[in-house]
Amino acid sequence: MDTDVQSFAVANLRRRPEVVEAGGFVAGFDPTTDSPYINYATPLPGARPGPRDVAALVTAFQERGLTPRLEFAPDAAPEAEPALRRAGFGTEAVHTYLVCTPHTLTVPPAGGPAVRTPRTDEEYAAVDAAQSEAFGGVFPPSPEGAARLRRMQEGGGAVRFVPESEDAEDAENAGGDGCAGAACCSAPAVGTAELSGVATRPACRGRGVAAAVTAAVTGAMFARGARTVWLEFSGEGSRRVYERVGFRPRGTRLYLVLGG
Repeated sequence: MDTDVQSFAVANLRRRPEVVEAGGFVAGFDPTTDSPYINYATPLPGARPGPRDVAALVTAFQERGLTPRLEFAPDAAPEAEPALRRAGFGTEAVHTYLVCTPHTLTVPPAGGPAVRTPRTDEEYAAVDAAQSEAFGGVFPPSPEGAARLRRMQEGGGAVRFVPESEDAEDAENAGGDGCAGAACCSAPAVGTAELSGVATRPACRGRGVAAAVTAAVTGAMFARGARTVWLEFSGEGSRRVYERVGFRPRGTRLYLVLGG
């Protein structure tokens, strides 16, 4: 599974508006944002980078005023990590990733939150705002963020949300912009897809929103031919939600940053 996850990471970065391939690395950039979670690099599976390859990768980031950063499954490219560490990269984070298959997917029982696909600019903006709030403002809401969500949906991925009015008891406390929670997933590649952005507004938590949108997005990817869907979790609470939907631990992803 590590190779599938790593091959997906490469394919997904090649979808960015700007792509740089340096030695055994692929870097994807989006000029509409300086977010390190969108502008990053990954090694090709089995890559054996040398010092010049790493230097070229660093230059690609520095030319854009960005901090060099990578995300990858280390077991799929075992020689990449030592080469990067010799060049001064340090660990930003280590995450376990979970995998769901059509066989393990468990859809929440009927009667839970109603899940919808955004259609209008206002609904995409509402999803963007809800994700921003849920993640503590790390990703500020913006027209560019809403546009990226629309491109994801229209490009073969999936964006799903629970309308605020159908889940929150107090719409005003939930934020007033129409979205209780959401999740999204990039279009499948090499038989798998990465689910991300699972977010529930603080006022709407504990009502099954995260499980509902996670199952809906995962099911949409299976309907489009994905054999697996994978994600990373941020805490034991979210892990329990994902495991109830059918995700199981499978491997590790490493985040490295220059000077970290």
